[in-house]
Amino acid sequence: MKAVGYEVELKFSCRTEDFAVVLAAAPAGHDETRELISVYFDTPDLLLQRAGASLRVREHKGRRTQTFKRGSGLVREEYEAPIESLAPDPALEPLPSMLPHGATLKPAFNVRVSRRQRTLSYRGAEIELALDQGEVAGGDQCRAICEVELELKSGPASALFALAHELSVSAPIYLAFDSKASQGQALVAGRGPDAAGNSKAEITADFTIDQAFQAIARQALSQVAASAAALRLEAQPEVVHQLRVGVRRLRSALATFKPVLDGEGLERLAFELQWLGRACEAARNLDVFAEETLKPVELAANPASGIVALRKALDAGRSAAWAQACEAVASHRFRALMIDAAAWLETGTWRFAKEAADPLKPFARSALSRHLKKVRSKGRKAWDGDDAARHQLRIEVKKLRYAAEALTGVFGEKRAARYLRPLKDLQDRLGWLNDLATTEPMIKTLTLSTEAAFLAGELVGLQAAGKPKLLAQAAKALQRLEGTKPFWG
Repeated sequence: MKAVGYEVELKFSCRTEDFAVVLAAAPAGHDETRELISVYFDTPDLLLQRAGASLRVREHKGRRTQTFKRGSGLVREEYEAPIESLAPDPALEPLPSMLPHGATLKPAFNVRVSRRQRTLSYRGAEIELALDQGEVAGGDQCRAICEVELELKSGPASALFALAHELSVSAPIYLAFDSKASQGQALVAGRGPDAAGNSKAEITADFTIDQAFQAIARQALSQVAASAAALRLEAQPEVVHQLRVGVRRLRSALATFKPVLDGEGLERLAFELQWLGRACEAARNLDVFAEETLKPVELAANPASGIVALRKALDAGRSAAWAQACEAVASHRFRALMIDAAAWLETGTWRFAKEAADPLKPFARSALSRHLKKVRSKGRKAWDGDDAARHQLRIEVKKLRYAAEALTGVFGEKRAARYLRPLKDLQDRLGWLNDLATTEPMIKTLTLSTEAAFLAGELVGLQAAGKPKLLAQAAKALQRLEGTKPFWG
């Protein structure tokens, strides 16, 4: 199999009714319609999937093509060759170097799409625009596909992103990171369409600094995209939570790798991510109060007076907050943020920093020590200070935790696990304290009857009564962390 180089492609989810709008907004070019049938193969133990690769045989007008793809993000390695058989040829590169001798390749799932395709010229680049409608099927499961693809055939990658921006203004198309292969793999594994987005990037000591940052940031951006897509379909507390986690992971990566990220676009990206996180903050705070404070009272043997009225007001507030979060991830501002983030991540000037290609391990050790130093500094002030001081400590603890979790593979999972336990415990306790601080202002945003307001006041008072105990527990958690040897030392 001959390598045709690297596929440079952007993928967007959309609605079928927007296809005509997208075509009308795109530059003119050569159009054609194709019916594509693709069968994806893997070993019984899913060796290719575990390696981040896919293998397909695609048939079009009686001709068959074998395609192997590997990698993540905007740019993926691609090998392609014509074949005669319906089954893949394991002798074609790079399969011999990946498959053990005698390995069996079996059909895993298939994809059928009707493709409207246009090859066009735009800002000095040749781009292939494809609009795909069809389904991915495996076993007795199937899932609809409706997506827009922009593939760079030649010219500058900046043209690809510029066209993406132009099309996203004309129609609600949303950047997506699930390839047809990953959608099929999730389908046969019984996972939801957003499950893969929540996984962890595998980072090892062999990575360079830029490789590690891109892998971590790509995974976080993928989680944001998948969670936002799920939120647009149905507002659920866990979806809102996962969206905020994805945003925090990406912001944490920007903080951890900041010494090598100088370059145009960084400040704007950080600002827009902060906007997105805040757009979901009210929903998350109300969800936490509903599940952790109000629900136990509802389940008590003798529910308190005013519980029904408070639940009604809280649910109304949650619905409004969910609507705000949904509006944010359905907005053009969100679509622009995702395109800009992907463009900056894949083509930004930060990649040319002189330290970017240095070995990861020394940088990781320095970055984690920098985060820990800030935790210690904020920790000395937290107990004598106010809620704001403890909130600042919590922010630094979260940054340390996300960085530590992302970089465990560099130093060893077992060593890291011993350190992560007290770190997570400290973050949890600081989180509970933060919930106490935000509960009363949150309650004031609700429209409450006299009875409901009285009960809400009682609940706030009960929480406040437990604050000294929580403070003591958080202080001890910080001491335990201080007494645990850092795994990167």
